[in-house]
Amino acid sequence: MHENINTQAKRDISEGGRVPLPVFIKRRYYARIKTRSKDIRRSLGTTDPDLARRNLRALRNEQSQIDHTRKRRLTLSALVGSFLQTINHQKPKTIERKTLTAGRIKSDWPTGSQTQVDAVKPSDVRLWLARYNFGPVSRNLHLACAKEIFDMAVADGVIGSSPAAGLKAMKLDKPIRQTPSVGEFKLIVADIRAQRFNADAQASADFVEFVGQCGLGQAEAGALKVQDVDWQRGTITTFRHKTKSGFVVPIYPQVRALLERLVAKKDGSDHVFAIKDAKRAIAAACRRLNLPAYSHRAFRRMFITRALERGVDVKTIATWQGHKDGGKLILQTYSHINPVHSNRMAELMSDDEPATTRQLEMEGEVVL
Repeated sequence: MHENINTQAKRDISEGGRVPLPVFIKRRYYARIKTRSKDIRRSLGTTDPDLARRNLRALRNEQSQIDHTRKRRLTLSALVGSFLQTINHQKPKTIERKTLTAGRIKSDWPTGSQTQVDAVKPSDVRLWLARYNFGPVSRNLHLACAKEIFDMAVADGVIGSSPAAGLKAMKLDKPIRQTPSVGEFKLIVADIRAQRFNADAQASADFVEFVGQCGLGQAEAGALKVQDVDWQRGTITTFRHKTKSGFVVPIYPQVRALLERLVAKKDGSDHVFAIKDAKRAIAAACRRLNLPAYSHRAFRRMFITRALERGVDVKTIATWQGHKDGGKLILQTYSHINPVHSNRMAELMSDDEPATTRQLEMEGEVVL
């Protein structure tokens, strides 16, 4: 291919030299690239000739990755159709969401679904997103799906770069979610258990009590089997479907008696719980007790908050939760908790030097 750089005044700059311009005049440089199929004219986005040359080389490299024999034949509608064929292995809800987004691209794209993919501009993506009056979460999901679609075109050599690549996701608010106190948790469990005319009352109460005392999620608790409980090692092995990874948690003293009762007279392949969730029971109990509408996740947050306040280190809690980030997510999510542990640690930061082992022995302290 052949390239050159033009100013708006059509002045050419050769590789060997440059045509000087008056210092008070700034010209924007443009590239003209000749390919087999057409001439490409594009702004290089600068008035500096050296930077223009670098941008030209980058543009040339980008164009060299494109299969110019096929890109003219691919419409946006066809690209979306090909994309939908690649997501069948994903979760049903993910497929449903991406299918909805892909359908909106075909029906609501500003320049129409028959637009050639190489003609799509970043402004087209922005205009498409602006058509909808949705919040930041939905906008980010739509943008992420659009990026996946155009990235597929880049990988296939249809376009050199994605028109959605420069668009950034919106920052999301980080609300402090309501977390029950231990007292409220006990009231909820007792209220559920007291519903004599509910056939699932005892099973629901056991389920909620286990989630709150073991710190596991609804899916992990619902899938738990008797064979997952190792009494000899004192551990529970569970599997998190969201991350498709297994992890091990201790049998905490506070949950041991409940777990012993639940697995009694059951075979190893039996599920520990007869139900998969207790959403209705929790919602009804919260209404009767005039409490906020807590969820299964709220009880897991209660477990983590309680562990932090009791002084359990963040890395250990992260391990209990099956996290592999060393506690980063715990620190980000639970920075708002009651500063009981923080205040206790702050008391150690006094002017007094910490006592040495010898000093403690002289004072009659028992040192382990």
